[in-house]
This record gives sequence, structure tokens and C-alpha cells, in this order.
Amino acid sequence: MLYPLKFSPILKEMIWGGSKIPETLNIAVEADTKIGENFTLSGLENDLSVVSNGDLKGKNLVELINEYKGQLIGDKVYAQFGSKFPLLLKYIDANDDLSIQVHPNDELAKIKHNSFGKTEMWYVIEAEENASLISGFSKVTSAKEFEELHQNKNIMSLMQMHNTQKGDTFFIPAGKVHSIGRGNLIAEIQQTSDITYRIYDFDRTDKFGNPRELHHELAMDAMNFSDNESGKVDYTPLKNQSVNVAQCQYFTTNFIEVNGELSKNYDSVDSFVILMNVGGECSIQFENETISLNMMETALIPACIKDISVSGNAELLEVYI
Repeated sequence: MLYPLKFSPILKEMIWGGSKIPETLNIAVEADTKIGENFTLSGLENDLSVVSNGDLKGKNLVELINEYKGQLIGDKVYAQFGSKFPLLLKYIDANDDLSIQVHPNDELAKIKHNSFGKTEMWYVIEAEENASLISGFSKVTSAKEFEELHQNKNIMSLMQMHNTQKGDTFFIPAGKVHSIGRGNLIAEIQQTSDITYRIYDFDRTDKFGNPRELHHELAMDAMNFSDNESGKVDYTPLKNQSVNVAQCQYFTTNFIEVNGELSKNYDSVDSFVILMNVGGECSIQFENETISLNMMETALIPACIKDISVSGNAELLEVYI
């Protein structure tokens, strides 16, 4: 029988990373190791998530999909994606600025990389004082103007900056320039793709002293020069209710403020459901099973499970196709 599944963290060392992720998850890492990301649920070939709870412990995500098919991910999702899990979910700790970057859409990614494109969204879990991020151009521009400013090392004048605070949410479609600034702890939901085109990286070098690779020509093909929308989503949390914060062809994301106990029914959803804990602690009950879901942990509710209850005091992102 399928049940709510948790997965082992996949920690990623990054030049801009920090210590919040391993500290929160109580994972020991070597001193001075900069952990920038936790792939909390991943179907990437080289980073397959592995079940960490219950009878299916040790099984990876592709093995589960091949065995359970639509029972696990939903009949419509399985018909479209087969054994390729369509979403990648991360927690990101920006102890320094990330590069200014852009992602390709499906069409360009298929041509260049035989891959899905990369549309994503961010939820700000924590933001230090004066933290900010970049989302979109500050004005409608053109390839010609961007190229001129790039040659003059002045593209920052085109970037749309946003101060951040806990709860801020941004939708980042493929083609939108963006960057997470230092001091942000973020939950990211995206298409299954590991394709990023770095536009500018503040002239940093890696730990070996080498300049980090940039992808100027690819980025020029991918950028939407008319996108001067902030991408910021306005929403009002409601206790024990799902409030939509992102809706697109690739995923739906709702915010749930859990206060006490609530019941969820997913009869209308022909998809897996993912619950990401972005604040507090809670537990998930299904029949006689109970699993804990602590800060920066993630659970996958198989598509065949239609009724669960959640109890505790927590803030969750609820994600499905």
C-alpha cells in the first residue's frame, strides 16, 4: 500500500551557500562547507530522491513511478510524463548573491539540450534585514540595448530589485531574468530541469580560483526582453485553507496556514500532491499512518490517497499538477 512518502535530503555545495539547511535538518557537514541547496524532491537522473520512511524506504523515485505509475503520480501525469517526474523542489540558502541568470522555455531547451524548460516560483521562508532579489527587467528593453549595457558592464541598471520579507512569493516564468540575493532562505518549485544560463556573476571565481562559466549567447536567445513584470504575487493567508499563490501549466501551488487540525480531500486532483514545510511543525495522518513534517521537510502524497489530515502549527506549500 502506498502512504505519504518522505525522502532523504540531497545537499548541494555552492559558492554562495551557507549553513542554514544542514543546521535546520540536523545534518552534520564538514566545517566551512557551504550548502546552497537541498533537492528535497528530485527526479533528475543523477540526483534521484530516495524514500526515507516506511516499507518503501530505499526505493528511488523512478523505481516507484515504474512500479505504481498513475497510483503514485496520477493517471494524467503518468500519461504525459511516464517515469520522468515533472517537478524539482528545492530549499535554497543564499548566504551570498546568486548569479544573474535566465532559464530557457520548453522549445529552446528541447532544441539545445533535449530537456524540459524551466519555469519556477519562489517562496521566501526567511529574509535577513536588507535582503533583496532580482525579478524581471526594470523596463521593457531590447537585445540591442542589453548587449550595449553588457559590454559596458552596466546591466545592473536594467535589473528590477525587490526588498524581501518572510512570505513573499515570486513567479519566474522561463525567459525572466532573476537572481536571489544574499540573506534569503527560499523554497523553490520548478520544472524538472537543471539548465541555468548565467548572465553575470559579479566577477567571482570558484574555490580553485577559476572564473565561473557564463552563458551569454544562450542567455541572449532565452531572455524575454519585454518582461518588466515584477512576478510578485499578492495573496492573503487564511487559517486552515488553501490559498493559491501560483498557477501555470506546469504546477499549481497553494499556501496553507495550519492552525490546529484540518482535513484535506483530493478527489478533484488527478495528481500527486507535495507538501513542503516552510515554517513550524506538523504531522500528516493517513488511515493508521502518521508522519512528522518538520521545518524544511517535504512529503509526497500519492495520487491514490484522497483523504489526509494535517495537525500542528505550520506553514505549508501545497503543490500538484
